Amino acid sequence: MAPVTYDQEITCSIPPEKMFKAFVLDADNIIPKVLPQAIKKVDILEGDGGVGTIKLVTFGEGSQYKSVKHRVDAVDEANCAYSYSIIEGDVLEDGDLEKISYDVKIEPTADGGSVCKTKSTYHPKGINEIAAEKIKEGKERAHSLFKAIEGYLHANPHAYN
Repeated sequence: MAPVTYDQEITCSIPPEKMFKAFVLDADNIIPKVLPQAIKKVDILEGDGGVGTIKLVTFGEGSQYKSVKHRVDAVDEANCAYSYSIIEGDVLEDGDLEKISYDVKIEPTADGGSVCKTKSTYHPKGINEIAAEKIKEGKERAHSLFKAIEGYLHANPHAYN
């Protein structure tokens, strides 16, 4: 079966550079603080955080999954763009997926905030179909993380300046 792709846009009132620093560049530190029930910790297994880095993401008590490994595919700080792929973990095993790739770009909006544009691509193994529920879960998880970080930045206006 061919890969399945979906696009998602989430708006917020935080400028793109600040949101990119928190949501992407410091995600390993901020997400376990802001949403420990979603992500308990992130460990770098290989690399320095740049392209090719392999990270182990351990989910929190509230998650149905234990952990995933993800690989950093691209980082473009100047354009607030980031790409990564989930390459291992029970998220993939449950749905017979080879990997899930994400392309994230945070762009400015006219009101001084930003919009996070995400393209997610699910790569199935063989001829397996991808459950719509899995895609819905992914969208909801991404939205929750983004909004939690937006809330943190409002509560801590001097962070990431």
